Amino acid sequence: MKKTKPVIVILDGHTVNPGDLSWETLSAYGRVTVYERTSPAQITERCRKAQIILTNKVPIGEKEIQALPELRYISVMATGYNSIDLDAARKRGVVVTNIPAYSTDSVAEHVFAFMLHFTRGIAAHAQSVDDGAWQNAADFSYTLFSLTELRGKVMGIAGYGRIGRRVAELAAAFGMHGLVFTRSRNNPLPSGFKFAEWREVLQKSDFISLHTPLTAQTRKMVDTESLALMKKSALLINTGRGDLLDESAVAQALNRGQIAGAALDVLSTEPPAHGNPLLSAKNCVVTPHIAWATFEARKRLMNILIRNLDGFMTGSVINQINP
Repeated sequence: MKKTKPVIVILDGHTVNPGDLSWETLSAYGRVTVYERTSPAQITERCRKAQIILTNKVPIGEKEIQALPELRYISVMATGYNSIDLDAARKRGVVVTNIPAYSTDSVAEHVFAFMLHFTRGIAAHAQSVDDGAWQNAADFSYTLFSLTELRGKVMGIAGYGRIGRRVAELAAAFGMHGLVFTRSRNNPLPSGFKFAEWREVLQKSDFISLHTPLTAQTRKMVDTESLALMKKSALLINTGRGDLLDESAVAQALNRGQIAGAALDVLSTEPPAHGNPLLSAKNCVVTPHIAWATFEARKRLMNILIRNLDGFMTGSVINQINP
């Protein structure tokens, strides 16, 4: 008798694959249904017969896990997995995996896109040309404000995992010096970098980039006290987790000119809540959580997703986060 293929439900496929990749490979492992987006109220009904659920950001809590007796495997299509109740999954014997290390280069490159946005003013100068300023200029060249080189500047990095290390490597390639704040000091540093305490990073860095995990200790690690220690000329960059910042304190610091700017790819609530003070703060650039989302990174994510699924189906689970 032919074995029935498992039911595979993808809850929020659009973010990972807006149409430039294919889900076809998954069909070899089961009967696949793809939903572009799923609200919390729709989860139980859509997954009622599912043995396998794939989710990027749709939360699956104890209530959903208890309501889905067929469920055997949750594949998180991201590195972060705080949207899954791991304890509830473990008690039910549901395997949960994630996708590590797929977006390292993309996120690190986004950090430098932010830095160059501020130091070179590409968008502002291009807009001024579009507005006719160059045609009417008295000289062959003009600047809207003082431009800055990265070479010789101090790069402060909080967190020294894969992305933090890649940011350090790129900063070194630009000729920057660096200060790294991290619990573990086992990984080597590029030339010109050293490990430092958080206070020193805040006081001496020209750029501070956050890559530390969100924990009870790191939540709102950038607060009023931290901001008071930073250089007035410093740029704060966050491509990690929104809750690493006290958003109100950062907005106040920007509006007062206490720091030069902030460049953020993540916020505490996404999509952002109306009235988030950072959306209207001075010298604050916000991108919609896209540092991870290059085509190349998403393709790597899909490849790892397939390996994770294959491992689960063959009994050789990899990247499990709730053993």
